[in-house]
Amino acid sequence: MVLKNTENLSDSEIRTLVNQGGKFVMYKYCISILIASFNNPTDIYFIKPNESSIKPAIGFLFTNLILGWWGIPWGPIYTIGNIASILGGGKNVTYQVMDHINQTDPNYGTGTNYNVATSPNASTYNVPGQGENTSSLSPLPIYNIPNVGSNNAADNNKAPTYNLPQ
Repeated sequence: MVLKNTENLSDSEIRTLVNQGGKFVMYKYCISILIASFNNPTDIYFIKPNESSIKPAIGFLFTNLILGWWGIPWGPIYTIGNIASILGGGKNVTYQVMDHINQTDPNYGTGTNYNVATSPNASTYNVPGQGENTSSLSPLPIYNIPNVGSNNAADNNKAPTYNLPQ
């Protein structure tokens, strides 16, 4: 399937627009020839916030109205269902598309928008993606979390270590 109406939008811009109310929808159209009816899905359309989800489906609505009825018995059944779906705004597939976008985006979830200390006592931070250290940021707090359930006093005074991927 092809994503329509996402030209010149980055993955992060799409995420922002989806958070503001944008959605991905798909429609169906039926073409019938006497005893054969073909009920086909369309490409996936991105509907930006405050836009109508019926506008991109006008052509499919007319395709259903003109070419869908003629196959017996499935032509009328598919056509009525498709018209109802189109007038209802199409089938919302936002979660599936966003899941795919997030899985294929190499920068999603990498922590590029977090400040991670270079060492527990560091006063400078390496900001991933910028390639340089900056000392203008205040250091992150360090928490001593005792090892619960340990009877060894030496274990309770150690700061926990965390292995964060870079």
